[in-house]
Amino acid sequence: MAVAFPFSAIVGQEEMKLAMLVSTVDPGVGGVLVFGDRGTGKSTAVRALAAILPKMTAVVGCPYACAPDDTRSRCEFCSQLKKQQARLKTHLIPVPVIDLPLGVTEDRVVGALDLERALSAGVKAFEPGLLARANRGFLYIDEVNLLEDHIVDLLIDVAASGENVVEREGLSVQHPARFVLVGSGNPEEGELRPQLLDRFGLSVDVKTPQDLGSRIEVVKRRDAFERDPQAFIEQWKKEDNKIRRKIAAARERLEFTSVPDAVLERAAALCMKLGTDGLRGELTLMRAARAYAAVQGAKEVMSTHLKAVATMALRHRLRRNPLDDTGSGVRVERAITELFSA
Repeated sequence: MAVAFPFSAIVGQEEMKLAMLVSTVDPGVGGVLVFGDRGTGKSTAVRALAAILPKMTAVVGCPYACAPDDTRSRCEFCSQLKKQQARLKTHLIPVPVIDLPLGVTEDRVVGALDLERALSAGVKAFEPGLLARANRGFLYIDEVNLLEDHIVDLLIDVAASGENVVEREGLSVQHPARFVLVGSGNPEEGELRPQLLDRFGLSVDVKTPQDLGSRIEVVKRRDAFERDPQAFIEQWKKEDNKIRRKIAAARERLEFTSVPDAVLERAAALCMKLGTDGLRGELTLMRAARAYAAVQGAKEVMSTHLKAVATMALRHRLRRNPLDDTGSGVRVERAITELFSA
């Protein structure tokens, strides 16, 4: 099994790291879309973050890695098992990171009839797909803007409901599929469909470092990691452990972190000023600010937390303005300055 590059050793890309941290503390934020140059650590950051997360408790034998105490989205396997025994057997497993490759078939994504069992035993059984394996973890899509339309439609439905429903050859299966969706791509190779774009909670732009010192440090750290991965991981273990503890504390604190009406008012005013469609912008902005406040150890969300996550929560929700050729991120930052300084 390949070892992951330490999350704390990633040079720069602070906005991307913050977005992933926020989405991990509260998966309800809706995942992260990362657009930018190739070779800027997009996939590295996803795997690095998943590697330092505390292992999750799952029901032994469950194909969807259900949590034993999650009665709302318990799969059929766990429901039947619960009827047979008072207490479900559990074990600790790593948080999964599942790649969804371009050109993948629909059956590979959602699951299909287990042909081997159907032919050998004459039994109609379900073979879980990538969505099942990604439950409670990360689903990573590289070049997400090149994904085929019918797969995009599937992801939109599952991302909205948190469940995967499969109807195949007389089979009817419904199972939990809640994951942090992370997509990456290069905007020069094509735009993302608006329906899927809107499903990502946060959007960040990453660029190749432009200062000499950062570029040299990236090369040095990557070279050190490839030469001796274990020694390099050990070197950054203390910093990664700090992030792990911070995430665990933030998750526990999240439920008790309040959002004052004054902050909600500012969030709504910002979305109105920018002309975002619907209310998903306000909801995402509120959730992201609350998760960030929890990471910072605050008991309630303040304007500083709102400002820290506003650009990544709103930049991909803006309509194009033919009279303003500045980037969407610049437009959000400008609106923040105008609104928060008033």
